[in-house]
Amino acid sequence: MLRIGVVGYGTGGQHFHTPFIAAATGCTLSGIVARAEKTVAKARADWPGTPIFSSLTEMITAGACDAVTITTPPQTRRALVLEAIAAGLHVIADKPFAPDCAGALELDAAAKAKGVTLDVYQNRRYDADLQTLAKIIADDRLGRVWRVHNRMDFDDPATLEAGPTGGLLRDLGSHVVDQMVWLNGPVLSVWAHLDFVDLPEGRTDAGFVVTLSHENGRMSEVAASKLNHYGMRELRAYGDKGVFLSHSSDVQAQDIFAGKRPAEAPDAWGYEPKAHWGTLYSASGAQIVPSEQGRYHDYYDAFAQAVRDGSPPPVTAETGARTLAILDAARQSAIDGRSVSL
Repeated sequence: MLRIGVVGYGTGGQHFHTPFIAAATGCTLSGIVARAEKTVAKARADWPGTPIFSSLTEMITAGACDAVTITTPPQTRRALVLEAIAAGLHVIADKPFAPDCAGALELDAAAKAKGVTLDVYQNRRYDADLQTLAKIIADDRLGRVWRVHNRMDFDDPATLEAGPTGGLLRDLGSHVVDQMVWLNGPVLSVWAHLDFVDLPEGRTDAGFVVTLSHENGRMSEVAASKLNHYGMRELRAYGDKGVFLSHSSDVQAQDIFAGKRPAEAPDAWGYEPKAHWGTLYSASGAQIVPSEQGRYHDYYDAFAQAVRDGSPPPVTAETGARTLAILDAARQSAIDGRSVSL
């Protein structure tokens, strides 16, 4: 069992890491770093018997883990990732795991020099709706895929990260771009529009539309917002045999926020309710497509396997760097008003 410590116990640590480490068969939750009194109390209540540390340094000194997940605010991650690497720990870094592509490559080089595994937490590859679309494509039910539209709107202004390391492009953009690269392959060029807002911490992007041209000829469009008082999760894919459309409930996130845990009923976990199943439209008519299972804990199982046998981890640092290169290009595109080649 790979012993994993979680550094940070905000919404990421509470909702998107610790429950899925606990549900993974190849891992165990071996420690949590938390400082604020209320956060420490919450961690102890959620995970009785799990050691709580005041810093990564303290957790390293205690020898409590073989690997760590860094899920602190973006501006703090670089130093913590480097500290963990220097201590010989394998590292999972929450997205975005670096300010830009160059910063990502720096961390990758440090991990390789130390001989440890550095991976990026892109759990939304394991969303039920994306897994369903991937299976439809694999089964050739869409034929030759022309384009995919990927939309993730949240009515959630309080979680918009402001300041120079914030913005929605680096936040949700990291997810939706990674999803499209995973589904459609490498990107040749990028066009983007960003919606800017002035906040006390400074000007930042609060919404975006990004168009990606892929090497295989497909086009994907990703879009997101947090300040427009509207929520919608949509996947729409067009091929020469038809179109697939889904509006998911984001079932894994909603169940976690409701207090459920994947380890409690792993066989039933992560399926979209029937009311949110997608529809495939083709020459034979409209067909409802049952949900594939979404399993964020599969990420942790794959990471543990990679550490054990040296196989590629689920989302390598190089992959994370390429995603950041796309986000860098998107920002440049929005500034210059032109398409940017990679």
